[in-house]
Amino acid sequence: MDKHYFDADQGTTPLEAPGVFPFTRGVHRSMYTQKVWTMRQYAGFGDARSSNERYRYLLSQGTTGLSIAFDLPTQMGYDSDHSLANGEVGRVGVAISSLEDMEIVLDQLPLDTISTSMTINATASILHCLYVAVADRRGIARTKLRGTIQNDILKEYIARGTYVFPPKPSLKLTSDVFEFCKEHVPEWNTISISGYHIREAGSTAVQEVAFTLADGLAYAKAAVDRGLAIDAFAPRLSFFFNVHNDFIEEIAKFRAARRLWAKLVTERFKPKDPKSTMLRFHAQTAGSTLIAQQVDTNVVRVAVQCLAAALGGAQSIHTNSRDEALGLPTEDAARLALRTQQVIASETGIAKVVDPFGGSFAIEAMTDRIENEARALIEEIDSKGGVVRCIEDGFQQGLIQEAAYAYQMEIERNERIVVGVNKYAETKSTTPPVLRIDPHVESEQVARLKAFRAKRDQKAAEKAKQALVVGAKEDGNLVPRIYEAVASQVTLGEIVTSLEGVWGRFRPGN
Repeated sequence: MDKHYFDADQGTTPLEAPGVFPFTRGVHRSMYTQKVWTMRQYAGFGDARSSNERYRYLLSQGTTGLSIAFDLPTQMGYDSDHSLANGEVGRVGVAISSLEDMEIVLDQLPLDTISTSMTINATASILHCLYVAVADRRGIARTKLRGTIQNDILKEYIARGTYVFPPKPSLKLTSDVFEFCKEHVPEWNTISISGYHIREAGSTAVQEVAFTLADGLAYAKAAVDRGLAIDAFAPRLSFFFNVHNDFIEEIAKFRAARRLWAKLVTERFKPKDPKSTMLRFHAQTAGSTLIAQQVDTNVVRVAVQCLAAALGGAQSIHTNSRDEALGLPTEDAARLALRTQQVIASETGIAKVVDPFGGSFAIEAMTDRIENEARALIEEIDSKGGVVRCIEDGFQQGLIQEAAYAYQMEIERNERIVVGVNKYAETKSTTPPVLRIDPHVESEQVARLKAFRAKRDQKAAEKAKQALVVGAKEDGNLVPRIYEAVASQVTLGEIVTSLEGVWGRFRPGN
């Protein structure tokens, strides 16, 4: 048999070709027939050294892209020695407070040849500047840096909660990053507009598409209103979706999202570059579907979800580990999660077909339904004053809460089966080893951070902090000042405190 079952422009039904507007069948003409998706395993825990060891291990096992998880203090803009960070340092991700931390976490990693994703939002501009500063110190050209920062603050107000500043300055920072990367780091994806956390909070598939694309349109409008041309930043926008259990619906969801985004961007912004209408996305299997009772069944769930992501045309995929309902992944569990992707890519034959399910009646009908229902929901958001007004009014949050409640009630009434929970349950199950964070990590991290501050040039650090305050009061791009601050060894928490003095810290209901 030939290497490919079908050429890129062939199929059994008269569908539009892949790689052309509106990209229903995929953003590339050849999709995986030339190169499979990036296998980007999300990881991070404890201190910078521990996480660096995990990243190097994953690279040695065949992962093709890094994905960094940060602890809650880093996400919320607190240094590791802040009182509110007590007990949380390194717990759900790596602790990064300083340029020294970032240098350690990236030690021996080939930044000029790998792609690095950083799941960070409120403090995305700071973490990105830290990454660029490490590359600069190594003499790596910024034009060679490839990766993504999530930088999606709107979904934090909707579904997740790791916000720092109010929406208006937060949106400005997002646009600042767009502009900075266009000029200095052109291969970097400046935002990963996330539906993942919206779905984890309990939304339906339609709500995930609608709220995610509505957020994307809001970011695009903010940048255009700022004076950026749509074609100057839209080709570097990327998306991040959940992969849930309904196999057919998930495949159709990705197709619908691509098609709807292409149409909406064209209608609202009239781009000239076709790449401005492409929806490129990373997919992660659904953590909320994993169970603690029979963890081995999670391997099956993850495999099916990964297959749906691949059949839906993801550009990169993360597969969750079987033990994540219990704690952070162990090394063995992380390796098995990676092997799941590798088996699907190498042994199933799906990479030989550009769009394996294209033309399926079930897929095409469901794609149409999701697109139409998501568009209607986006138009409802528009009619209510837009994304930010709806967030302030709790519109998206209310719909997600209703959907989450309905889903749980279906499980409670045995209308929705979860194997190992409400059917085929076992009275006795085996718990695998669970990763435990060394309790000394926090004290050692705090001590190292204090030593870092003590040995820096204090005058240079203070000057950089004052420049941040001045910049926050002006309309110019703040990212160059943030870069100067991290290069002057100002810590993440100090940068946030400086900006917080001007913008305040967001409190729901205020």
